[in-house]
Amino acid sequence: MSTSDTSDPSAPTTRISIVYYSGTGNVHKLALAAEEAAVKAGAEVRLRRVPEYVEASLAPEFTEWTEAWQENAAAVAAVPTASVDDLAWADVILLGGPGRFGMIAAPLKHFIELAWPLNARGGLQGKVMASFTSTGAPHGGQEATILSLNAVFYHWGGIIVPPGVTDEIMTAPSNGNPYGVSSVSGRQAVPGRLAENVTEDNLAALAYQTRRMLDVADALRRGRTAADR
Repeated sequence: MSTSDTSDPSAPTTRISIVYYSGTGNVHKLALAAEEAAVKAGAEVRLRRVPEYVEASLAPEFTEWTEAWQENAAAVAAVPTASVDDLAWADVILLGGPGRFGMIAAPLKHFIELAWPLNARGGLQGKVMASFTSTGAPHGGQEATILSLNAVFYHWGGIIVPPGVTDEIMTAPSNGNPYGVSSVSGRQAVPGRLAENVTEDNLAALAYQTRRMLDVADALRRGRTAADR
């Protein structure tokens, strides 16, 4: 399967929105890997960041973390901010964010709630969806965060496509989460060294997850088109 039908020039290109919130750069780095994979697969891609809704650091007493947070904010400033239209536009929705106490980070949760009217009129049903995350420790709530994001997709009527253990990259030592790709950022964010703990295997796993989502979306489109004939 592929995201474009080379035998039919009129076949639509699969559209994917990669929407993410990143505090100190780890999720941003993962999102860039997803974007690169989607572009290579021939999809039409929107990479969108969810902005902060507070101006000050959540933890000013953690000086290094605050400096890293400020550095990341400057680094991602050029990435367009997400809107609900990005969800309506897409065939495929990939959401990412750091785990906070085993739950969705507040800025991403706020963005999700903005989609309430779109969901209420059925504008999200039938789309392919999945999620990814990063936490400070191997048992820092990665699975719980992914499952909390996936619970949103149930409400939206999405078709969840997890990576599973369907490719060797998912069994690499720094991978292994079948619910959605996740990385261990480390307990301390260091200014000038953002996202250094995101491994090449993490990036490859998210690229694989992205391609898998696009393949499923393409297969669904073909099936729906055939059913309508």
